[in-house]
Amino acid sequence: MSYERTDDIPGADGGDGRQEPAPIEPEAIRILTDPNSWLSGGTAGSSSTSTETRAYSDDFRLSEGSRVAVIGGGPAGSLFAQFLLKTLNRTGTSIELDIFEPRNFDFCGPAGCNHCGGVVSESLVQLLAAEGIVLPDETVQRGIDSYVMHMDVGSVRIDTPLQEKRIAAVYRGHGPKNSEISNIPGFDQHLLQRATRLGANLRPQMVTSVDFTTGRPELTLADGRSENYDLLVIASGLNSALLSMVEQTGCGFVRPKAAKSFVAEFKLGADAVERHLGNSMHVFLLDLPHLQFAALIPKGDYVTLVMLGDKVDEALVNAFLNAEEVRKCFPERRPPPNICQCFPRLNVSQARRPYADRLIFIGDSGVARLYKDGIGSAYRTAKAAANCVSLYGFSSSDLEKHYWPACRKIIIDNLMGKCVFGVCHLIQKLAFARRSVLRMTEQEQNDANVVPRMSSVLWDVFTGSAPYKEVFLRTLHPVFIARLMWNLCAANLRIPTGKKPEVTAT
Repeated sequence: MSYERTDDIPGADGGDGRQEPAPIEPEAIRILTDPNSWLSGGTAGSSSTSTETRAYSDDFRLSEGSRVAVIGGGPAGSLFAQFLLKTLNRTGTSIELDIFEPRNFDFCGPAGCNHCGGVVSESLVQLLAAEGIVLPDETVQRGIDSYVMHMDVGSVRIDTPLQEKRIAAVYRGHGPKNSEISNIPGFDQHLLQRATRLGANLRPQMVTSVDFTTGRPELTLADGRSENYDLLVIASGLNSALLSMVEQTGCGFVRPKAAKSFVAEFKLGADAVERHLGNSMHVFLLDLPHLQFAALIPKGDYVTLVMLGDKVDEALVNAFLNAEEVRKCFPERRPPPNICQCFPRLNVSQARRPYADRLIFIGDSGVARLYKDGIGSAYRTAKAAANCVSLYGFSSSDLEKHYWPACRKIIIDNLMGKCVFGVCHLIQKLAFARRSVLRMTEQEQNDANVVPRMSSVLWDVFTGSAPYKEVFLRTLHPVFIARLMWNLCAANLRIPTGKKPEVTAT
């Protein structure tokens, strides 16, 4: 389907009812990425390009009738399609854009599963709204206004430090195989429908192979047919055999390293969810081998369990569910049998060379934040890629100058993230450290006059709301260190805090 201009899309007219301006030249459009976004892909200052480079790149520009294939209709693929088509609308360029997504997010079970916990930050919701992407009220199943941190030494509730750092549990689709069909628009389905309304062509077909022998991407589909494109964007995530196929084409791409995670759904009923979990996400820092992070996320009638680590298997899952700290979060202190579970792979390192001539990897297929904010990573890489393609081109040189910087920012921040999670893992192993963190957090939550330094660090580690570099630097503040040392001594000498915590320590 060729792209057609649509004036009834929210935000397509500038968000205030004004008509679109007359088409302008691509070079005159400024990068659309928010310059205040900490991981923006903006490169407006690098718009000057040598005559030699531009002459080389002329064949790598979208023009009337160009064909673009996007493999993967999750958030990364759908957002890329929307950003690209909206920008090309301003230049008056009509292209054909196909999204290959064999899953139907309206189906129950594996056919509609997205293997994701479905947590987004308030800041990301606001960024999407600024793009004209307003989530339906039903899609945001529960506003998360606090975390409850559980450890063997006690539990404490951590309220959001700032209003803009709230998070939301969103409905991602009919993942549980025994769930009832509903009319609630899933997050993924909502984004995909917006892309098709903007002119993208949804093709529910499996791509079985990719070939670059002719110099342009050639896709072979499950029915045996082959199709050629000018540009291929891969947003298939890590749970796809396609990445291995592309590695074998010799384009220089090496897939990201992955670790196995665990996602499960428990049906408790809305009343039980409210009584036992409320509007809080429950996170667990337990001394279990290979466990990095685990959380219970309330969503309507269901609770989603997400476990991350370097070796997540059935033995670790069973050990976690039998821990007393976990059992007390369920009715009768007993987790019911889950109605759906999977062990999806999680991106723990970046892809090597996530771009080549006529080829881009976005989202988890390329570069993503360590452990957190996968949807935010999809948003940022999709927007940076769409900006590069629409304004500069899609040669390897163009992508290196105008797409790779956004990826590099995520990679550098992930190095700091490894330090942050290394410290968290150390705290999980040391009982005296867990007691000091618990005591310091309790004091902050029970005294409005105390600056919540530990609470804000924990909040941002759990939510991914801030860059890891910022979180790490906050822990080096002299006041943070001094208060941590005092609580380290006071907690292990059993000096009382003087105020009763909201969640009683054990």
